[in-house]
Amino acid sequence: MIQELKVGDKIPNFSLQDQNGQLFNSATDVIGTTSVIYFYPKDESGVCTKEACAFRDSFQDFTDAGIQVLGINAAGIESHKKFAEKNRLPFKLLSDPGNKVIKQFGVKNALFLTGRETFIVNESGVVIHKFRDFFKGAAHAKEVLEFLKPVK
Repeated sequence: MIQELKVGDKIPNFSLQDQNGQLFNSATDVIGTTSVIYFYPKDESGVCTKEACAFRDSFQDFTDAGIQVLGINAAGIESHKKFAEKNRLPFKLLSDPGNKVIKQFGVKNALFLTGRETFIVNESGVVIHKFRDFFKGAAHAKEVLEFLKPVK
């Protein structure tokens, strides 16, 4: 049984490669900054593309607030690179082969696909908000911005 991360839980330590083959380590690259970590099922699917583009379209708002955006799924580096280039995504897409990190976060599958869930993590690596809506990918960026409004 997968233990689901809840608000107030510290995220697990993990290391994954981004779309450029660079190693991303949560212990050094998440701690000290507020991060939005979103898990999505598949590069290039309709809902996932809408979700990624919604984060792209709001990226300046995140940057202005000092927030990094990270997308994670099991696709390989090459798939992420093509997806990021095609859709002009200015943030890191992390490759999670075998869905190890998605399982550490406790993201539940939906239907036969891996789940779609977004976590906001504070500078200490603690979950301060999470949002799950499998069918409304574009709603994830909006939900995050709404939640962060009082913080700005």
